[in-house]
Amino acid sequence: MTGGPESAVLPPPLRVALGLIASLAALVVLVFGITYADDSEPGAVDARIWAVVDGAGPPWRHVAVVTDFLGEPVGAVLVVAAVVTGCLLLRGPRAAVFVVTGAGLTVGTTTLLKPVVGRTIHGDNLSYPSGHTAFLTAIALMVSLLAAGRLGLGRAAGTAFVFAAGLVAGASMGWAQVALGSHYATDTLGGWCTALAVLPVSAWLVDRTADRLADRAASGRRTDPPTGQRTDEPADRRANAGRQECH
Repeated sequence: MTGGPESAVLPPPLRVALGLIASLAALVVLVFGITYADDSEPGAVDARIWAVVDGAGPPWRHVAVVTDFLGEPVGAVLVVAAVVTGCLLLRGPRAAVFVVTGAGLTVGTTTLLKPVVGRTIHGDNLSYPSGHTAFLTAIALMVSLLAAGRLGLGRAAGTAFVFAAGLVAGASMGWAQVALGSHYATDTLGGWCTALAVLPVSAWLVDRTADRLADRAASGRRTDPPTGQRTDEPADRRANAGRQECH
């Protein structure tokens, strides 16, 4: 992971805005987690949305199944592999590390939160927050962040672009999860907010680690002597003194 400030995966103009969004999203995840802790029934909002979306017939059900596959283990691996390959083809190793790290931390966070919150659906299936929704939102956020950096978008345009991408991805997967009866609507909202909270932190960590490694490498190159140069000055002096005494 190397590169200068220009290759940061979290563009400097977007840091403050995305930091605020991440804070608000984390608050939503916390509030919903407390509200639906150890619950096994849909809330009033969940019931209304489920009544409208649940049981979608063809062709919409096929669309929901395909969308759902993107969050399944095999589908998720394929998506991450495709994005990482694109990053490497564009000579962006830091971006590739960011994609793997961001996806892993997002999915890991939802996995850890589920037993803590304890909300269930269809028996003992832990449901809050939705890992599928969090994953696809995270992918969209990472791709849009990298695109915003390459395009040099400013704070307003870049923030709107990244937020819109995450919103579209989260809404698409959220709809699919509710339509298939896999999650309550508030589960998907929790998953969407989880990705919004985790991704800016992941990007900051990757940038910070990459910059530190780059600084260490540059410092090492400055202090290392050129190849073949003798650095044992005391030994050289002793050798010269010995030769003078012999003369």
